[in-house]
Amino acid sequence: MKRLSPDTLAALPAEVARPLYDRESQEVGIVHFGIGAFHRAHQAWYTDAAMNAGDRDWMITGVSLRSPGVARQMNPQGGLYTVAEQSADEAALRIVGSVRGVLVASEEPDAVIAAVAAPATRIVSLTVTEKGYCRRADATLDFDLAHSLSFYYFVTQGLLARAKAGLPGVTLLSCDNLADNGAKLESLMLQYLERHEPDLVPWFAANCTCPSTMIDRIVPATTDEDRAMVAKALGGLEDQACVVTEPFSQWVIEDRFAGARPRWEDVGAQLVSEVGPYETAKLRMLNGAHSLLAYCGLRAGHEYVHEAIADPDLRALAEQLMRQEAAPTITPAPNQDLDAYADALIARFANPSLNHRLIQIAMDGSQKVPQRWLETLKHNEQQGRTCPAIREGLAAWVHHLQGHNGPVDDPMADKLSRAVKSDNPMIALFGDGGLLTSRWRPQ
Repeated sequence: MKRLSPDTLAALPAEVARPLYDRESQEVGIVHFGIGAFHRAHQAWYTDAAMNAGDRDWMITGVSLRSPGVARQMNPQGGLYTVAEQSADEAALRIVGSVRGVLVASEEPDAVIAAVAAPATRIVSLTVTEKGYCRRADATLDFDLAHSLSFYYFVTQGLLARAKAGLPGVTLLSCDNLADNGAKLESLMLQYLERHEPDLVPWFAANCTCPSTMIDRIVPATTDEDRAMVAKALGGLEDQACVVTEPFSQWVIEDRFAGARPRWEDVGAQLVSEVGPYETAKLRMLNGAHSLLAYCGLRAGHEYVHEAIADPDLRALAEQLMRQEAAPTITPAPNQDLDAYADALIARFANPSLNHRLIQIAMDGSQKVPQRWLETLKHNEQQGRTCPAIREGLAAWVHHLQGHNGPVDDPMADKLSRAVKSDNPMIALFGDGGLLTSRWRPQ
């Protein structure tokens, strides 16, 4: 089967959207660490739309820190891939052309540093998941984890080369699900620089910025069935890098850039002065409900999100979490309707075409539970309110950590396993001297 590539674009069926710009004449303006499915369905998708609308020189060089898998998917295709937006009724396909290619940092470290240091690079963005930030339980940088194959090393070396060459700084743009992700990234970068390149700290502070962002789009892991569906829609062309997502997409960005940026706001992104209310709603309502459905759904024998939300008991729990437990802890921005947001989330969860696996959402719970559930618990208990849905979710998480859903995929799996074998798992996890950051103590 022939692969999707620049040479086979002309053979695509007319109904498949494709890049409207000359890709070869565009410079790379963005280096992105963590070029997984989520980035391809979101930031790269927005950037492609901006260049379709006439913006220039914002091609993306993707970086995989360790695994060559994405590079092997994308590089033979010239960086091209399909985004399939699936609703209950149909799939709309678009070929995204904003990615120039993918570097594997473990194999091409000098090329990664050179990409960050290139004069045309103005943004270095990140989708490395919560664990990629290498934080200790107290949220400070774990220098043992932030070694020479972490993004910290490559970004630092690239910035050092820029400073020595007299080039401008860059915008470091976190696209991960961390509350206040820009401020956290800036703090962690400064900790790394102070340890390894202290002379670069003043230059970084004066020339680089770290805006906060909030991203909302459901992107399940791509399956063989998805790839077969895309190949059929492409007239028989194979696309090993395709992603399937929902029609909904939201991107809220703090307008605090070190230099030029794509005109993302012209293609649907929101540039704002304060991201906080949007990211808090996403973390506590969408992500909180997702984790609840994952752990409670797996315990009930479900496999997918749409199956879990169709379970009346689990739907009631998700509604309880979003409307009665999370929403009262959020101070909304002007015109931010939290009840309407909850309605939209329920409808999105129920989309049967996504096949979003609960076990995928259940990964890395130690990195997600504190910000998705514990802040809500703490706020409510300070107000004298209980959170029965979140407490049920915590019980289901402990059940998951005990191995009932198979091997636990978590960077703290061994420690978590020992904790949940204790006489009181909740105290072992969250109490005085507990395993996780104690932002909430069981009462």
